[in-house]
Amino acid sequence: MPFITFEGIDGCGKSTQIEMLKSYLEKKSVKFSIFREPGGTDIGEQIRQTLLDKNNSDMSAKTEFFLYVASRAQLVEREIRPRLNMGEFVILDRYVDSSVAYQGFGRELGKRMVILINEFATDMLYPDLTFYLEIDEKTFKERRQLSGDRIEAEGWQFMKRVIKGYEFLSKSKRFVKIDSRLNPDRIFKCIIKEIESHFSV
Repeated sequence: MPFITFEGIDGCGKSTQIEMLKSYLEKKSVKFSIFREPGGTDIGEQIRQTLLDKNNSDMSAKTEFFLYVASRAQLVEREIRPRLNMGEFVILDRYVDSSVAYQGFGRELGKRMVILINEFATDMLYPDLTFYLEIDEKTFKERRQLSGDRIEAEGWQFMKRVIKGYEFLSKSKRFVKIDSRLNPDRIFKCIIKEIESHFSV
């Protein structure tokens, strides 16, 4: 069954679209599961608290990266693969592409090693379809949560590097780029059109 991920920098509107997709699939009586990264498992949620805690501002880039990968490995093994094998739709708020963009490009760890370690952690499990919600500087600053978590507290220069990572990734055929400045309903229509063209729902 389909494995669908949503990607984009903070404030791009992923959560809104995932909620809309949840309602759509419920009306269609489609069996599905939704997870977030980091998190999705008991261990993953504990890792999430550590990663996003502003008190951990001295966390090194490599430590951050390995914590994300640890959470992801647990999620894939305990939840994602079993549910895909049972025939469920699996929808994920962030996945491997986030690490490539945020740690590979944003933290400047390099894409090659980030991709290699993630492929080991996930046993090469990649999404069937990835929606990348693009956002510009003006919209980012308007939507930015000043009281947000450790990652959200990063400025635009960091996010510009992250966007460069997403632009690199978006060359993949599984990526669908959508302008997140559009009305949420228009964005959702684009998403449903792509899903219905790829899968039976």
